Amino acid sequence: MADESLVIDTGVHAPDACVIWLHGLGADGHDFEPIVPELRLDPGLNIRFVFPHAPMMPVTINQGFVMRAWFDIGTADISAEVDEKGIRASANLVDKLIDAEIASGIAPERIVLAGFSQGGAIVLHAGLRYGKQLAGIIALSSFLPLAETLEREKSKVNAGLPILLAHGSADPVVPVVLAYETRGELEKHGYAVEWHEYKGMAHSVSEQEIFHLAEWLEQRII
Repeated sequence: MADESLVIDTGVHAPDACVIWLHGLGADGHDFEPIVPELRLDPGLNIRFVFPHAPMMPVTINQGFVMRAWFDIGTADISAEVDEKGIRASANLVDKLIDAEIASGIAPERIVLAGFSQGGAIVLHAGLRYGKQLAGIIALSSFLPLAETLEREKSKVNAGLPILLAHGSADPVVPVVLAYETRGELEKHGYAVEWHEYKGMAHSVSEQEIFHLAEWLEQRII
């Protein structure tokens, strides 16, 4: 079970929208904490940002060292032999986080799932299968895992869900070709994909990307 999440509320009133944001391999919920002020969102928006911490687990590709991870990675080819059990377990954690925000009074259609790298893979897997309508999904420097199961498992209420995909053209960790494949797969299933590729950017988040994130977020939850 993931540790208690880092939670940041913006605005002056009780939150009426939520962004659940998953970090990448080896990081923790604090990794994207600085992005809240960097987004420079409309100060009139009352948004809860939830940054969960991944469970601690041994990661095969890193010599079995124990670190925070949403699922195990066995080889440098991250799309091969994916850890289905780990992916589904982490997606279940995301479902519980969404359920908790709904129970707090936030409507599901005002909840965005966001994630970087491994975190992006998990929010794509979880969000496309979640049983209530969501506001959208953001996947940064990431890919769609278990794509072969999507047709039979996808949620009908989230058909056409808005999805923001952003990726660096020079990413050595998650090659941009995997993002191309992800975009194609999502569009094939009818999702509304907004795509941004950043020339020369590696496995990171750029200032231009943050601008695009803010613009997309405000369109979803204004």
